[in-house]
Amino acid sequence: MTLHHHDLTLRPITGPDELDLFTTFPYVLNGELAKDLEAGRRHPRWLWLALRGERVVARAAWWSRPGAEHPFLMDILDLDGDPEDAFDLVRTALSTVVAPDATPPDYLRYVPGDWREQPEVRRGVEQRMGVLERLGAKLFVERLRLEWRPGTPVPEPAGRLTFRPVRDAEELIALMTRVLEGTLDAHSRDDLSRMSARQAAEEQYRDELEGYASPHEWWRVATLPDGEPVGFVIPAHNGYNPIIAYIGVVPEHRGHGYIDEVLAAGTRLLADEGVPRIRASTDVGNQPMARAFARAGYDAFERQLDMTWR
Repeated sequence: MTLHHHDLTLRPITGPDELDLFTTFPYVLNGELAKDLEAGRRHPRWLWLALRGERVVARAAWWSRPGAEHPFLMDILDLDGDPEDAFDLVRTALSTVVAPDATPPDYLRYVPGDWREQPEVRRGVEQRMGVLERLGAKLFVERLRLEWRPGTPVPEPAGRLTFRPVRDAEELIALMTRVLEGTLDAHSRDDLSRMSARQAAEEQYRDELEGYASPHEWWRVATLPDGEPVGFVIPAHNGYNPIIAYIGVVPEHRGHGYIDEVLAAGTRLLADEGVPRIRASTDVGNQPMARAFARAGYDAFERQLDMTWR
């Protein structure tokens, strides 16, 4: 599909041969696009350009898990000049990449941790957000992107907890349901406004955790010496990086510092695999979890802005 708005051309890329054109704008995700297309996480019809003559003036892209008919996330939006060009681009692209009458997928953007203190960076962030706000989106949450690097010490086991593999999906879903009580995570709190804790846990397991190709044998349940579960940690690989995908302590065992031991166990498991880094993320407002990652040697190297149409 190619549309012409006066001298503005709006169209998806024709294929991988146009990635050089699409990556005219610099961004951290540019280097992943070719592999994403090969793996089916993206499709040419989800990578859109706005051009004036031969010049790219805006671009937008969507991502999903392999095999999905519709995108799960919008994760690229850039513009050079008039925000109206980006507005026309996204509005037009959404009419083709999103199912009729469906809510557009969330938008996320990686930004420097001090983006508000950098005038040019802040201007770009606010321009992109302004375009999407005109289309009905709003800022949902700001998150810390965290990274552990080899050579960073991992605390030795304190001996208070024992770690074993997750027995089955039901055990993990039951624990996930319990840790949602009192959660500070914005996405989880939003889920709980629309469904039960059990439903939210089942949905996250089905839509995220179950799909990781990394060994599910990495997943660990933390227990007291008598076998009572205290929490769990889900080390995984998301196709890009080794990650701590999910971690939690059940409500009755919070406040005793167990989170540090659970996080250390997940970190140690991945570190023993010889990984080059471990990534994680948590909401800026989830200070207890942010402090736990900091104690474990994870550096906040970037932030993530999530916008939603919900």
